[in-house]
Order: sequence, then structure tokens, then C-alpha cells
Amino acid sequence: MADTLDVIVIGAGQAGGPLAGAFAKAGRRTALLERAHVGGTCINVGCTPTKTMVASGRVAYLARRAADYGVATGPVQVDLAAVRRRKDEMVELWRSGSEASIAKAGVELVRGEARFIGPKTLAVRLSDGGERELTAETIIINAGARPAAPDLPGLSELPFLDSTSVMELDAMPEHLLVLGGGYIGLEFGQLFRRLGAQVSIVQRGPRLLAREDGDIADAVADILREDGITLLLESVARRAAGGPGAISLTVATPDGERTLHGSHLLVAAGRTPNSDSLNLAAAGVNTDKSGNIVANERLETSAPGIYVAGDIKGGPAFTHISYDDYRILKANLLDGGQASTAGRLVPYTVFIDPQLGRVGLSEEEARKQGRPIKVAKLPMSSVARALEVGEARGLMKAVVDAETDKILGAAVLGLEGGEVMSMLQLAMMGGLPYTALRDGVFAHPTLAESLNNLFAEL
Repeated sequence: MADTLDVIVIGAGQAGGPLAGAFAKAGRRTALLERAHVGGTCINVGCTPTKTMVASGRVAYLARRAADYGVATGPVQVDLAAVRRRKDEMVELWRSGSEASIAKAGVELVRGEARFIGPKTLAVRLSDGGERELTAETIIINAGARPAAPDLPGLSELPFLDSTSVMELDAMPEHLLVLGGGYIGLEFGQLFRRLGAQVSIVQRGPRLLAREDGDIADAVADILREDGITLLLESVARRAAGGPGAISLTVATPDGERTLHGSHLLVAAGRTPNSDSLNLAAAGVNTDKSGNIVANERLETSAPGIYVAGDIKGGPAFTHISYDDYRILKANLLDGGQASTAGRLVPYTVFIDPQLGRVGLSEEEARKQGRPIKVAKLPMSSVARALEVGEARGLMKAVVDAETDKILGAAVLGLEGGEVMSMLQLAMMGGLPYTALRDGVFAHPTLAESLNNLFAEL
């Protein structure tokens, strides 16, 4: 017989955990199903560990540049085991905090892998053995996604790395080959370059970070090349071969076929939703051709009473989007609201160094939509604060509606680019015209005051 609950949440990610807690605090009997670790991708294998390691890479980078600031240091040495320990400690801190929060809320945490066996019924293969059936009128799916492996001849016979296993290396790669020029490939590529490895990045398209404007992507490429990373654009991997410590990757480039030789291969070619093990058909939950769960603006699936949140529904795969999904579902299911995903801004930061912060429309997107726009650009070399701290690479860019003077979008590639982007996002959220930032009085010398000069040319 199935145990009957009020609510079942599948996956303890950045939407699932808070949702389960909210339902439990509201007096609903709630079970949270998790087959791996509480906290989801972000805490365990995503944001928390990667950005912790990126911080170590930045310290190594600055240490090597110490002489630029008049500071004498000795040779810089990186202890990869210590970098990993620091990363693991940070993960454990946040994971244990999430587990404590869930327990305090009165949520029943069921550890195991779930699959639907009926419209509102799940069978859970328990981690400690056995199986348990659960049923509820309200079910939320927050099962996330995992690294995808391309259909590349020879790859399955190789000990290749993904965004999870690359953080568990015991020794520094001599030469890291990176397949994919998205934000995951770039963050890890620059990180390991700064930790001491040679790095080559292979990107299928003509630019890195394909969703960015060409000038932004070109500026990112210039920064990575300056850091000593080899970039192969418009290059398609044809086959892989070799073994531990000696991997070859044959690539078709605009100049012909060539073979790259490296000690390690990181595959950063996208992610795939964890929908294949859920038996969604038994619940009447539809997916698209990529396996993403299809949902409307209120995060309702095709099956009544079943909702979805986070990366498993496709779209922007960001922690803050997953958390906003939690807010939408909480508002609608517990608070009697009418919240939706319609019109929400999607900010993000690519944690290369300098950071790339982005929000709203890019210039290319705005022009495709036929919008009348004005574009403001400012090199970071014209920003006093960036010059003073010796980090003046990159540029700022904002897209403005030519008729209303409202800011439509922005990209900030520069020192603390994500923070500066967030200032522009606040202006967008408040409906401010660009002139409010152009004429605003900001403290000197801060990065914020660069917004005066960014918009002055308009």
C-alpha cells in the first residue's frame, strides 16, 4: 500500500528544498525525495564548489602579478589537494545547512530514486535498500540535470572529465583539452590555466558564449588568449583516442583537420535533464524532444496537480531561476497568488575573471526584434577604479530604447561585472530612464560611478 501524503517534492535542489519546507510549515504532510545530496547541483557540484575553486585561481593569478603592484613574492605554487579541501569544506557547510533547514521545517526526507508508477503515485528505490510507494495530490518535480556527453567516436573508451569529476582531480593536468566554449568550459579552462595547466578550448561555433553579442564574445576571447589559453573557434571534434594521461582529439578547423594532444579532456558540451529515469509517461507528464518537462507560465505540467521547477524544464539553467520558480509555486499553491514566469528578467554572471554580468536584451536580440535602440559602450580602461586596482580589461555595454530611454539590457565584462550588472538590473526593475544613472551622484572612486560615463555618450 502506498503511503499517502499531501505533497511530494522530487529533488532537493534550490527550488525543491525551500518548497518542501514551506509546505511542511503550512501544516501539509510533505516528503522530499532525493537520490544524491541535499542542495542539488548548485551546492554540491555547481555554483558553490566551482566559484570556491575559481577564487583560488584568482589568488594564484594575482600572486603572479604581485610585482605589478610593487610587491615582491617568491615563485607561486599551487597545492591542488588544498584547493580541493577548501572546496569540499564549503560544500559541506552549505549542504549541512540545507539539511538542517529541511529537518527543522518538519519535512520527511526520503533518500532514494523515484519513478512514477501511476498518475499521482511514485515508487522509490531506497538508498539503504528496499522500495517504498508514495502518493499525493500535489507533486513538484525538481530533479535537475546532469552533464551531457556528445556522440563523439572514441569518447566512451576514454577517461574523460565532466564538470563534476574535473573538480576531483588529484594532480594538476599538464594540458587540459576543453570541448565546449560555453560558460562551464570557459570557467574551468581559465581556472586550470591559472592553477598552472596548459589549456586548449575547442568551440564548434564562430564565437565563445554563443548567446552574447559579437563584440562581447570577442573581448572574452581576447582576455582568455592574453591569459595563455589556446582557442579553436569554428572547430568540430571528429574523434578522440588515447588513455589516462595521453589523450588525442582530432578536430576539423577552418584551416583543416588537426590533432590536439593533452593529458586530460573536459567535456563541457551542455547538460541533459534527469527525466529519463522518472517514467513520466505513467503520470501523463509531457516532455519535449530533449527530455525537458513541458510547463506553462505557472509551472503547471500537462498532468493536473503536478508541477515542475528548475533545470529539468529546460530554459535558463541558473540557481536564481530555480529559486524564483520556488517563489512562483509557493505564491500560487500556498498563498493564493497568480504568479508566473512571464516577463521575468534573467540575469546571470559568467565567473571568468573579469566577470561577465548580463541581463535583458543584447544588442543583436534587440535589432532582430526591430526595436529602435541606442547603444552605450565604455571600455574598462576608462574606469578609474579599474585602473587604480590594475584590472582594466573588458568593457561595459548597455542597450537603451530610443523612444522611452528605458534600459533594455546590459553586459558588463569587467572587474566585479556581476555586481555592476545588478545595478543596471535594479534600474530596469524600477523603470528608470538611463538619464537617472547618467546624472546620478555615486561615490568616487567606485565602479558604480562608471555608469555616469557609460551613458554620457547618449
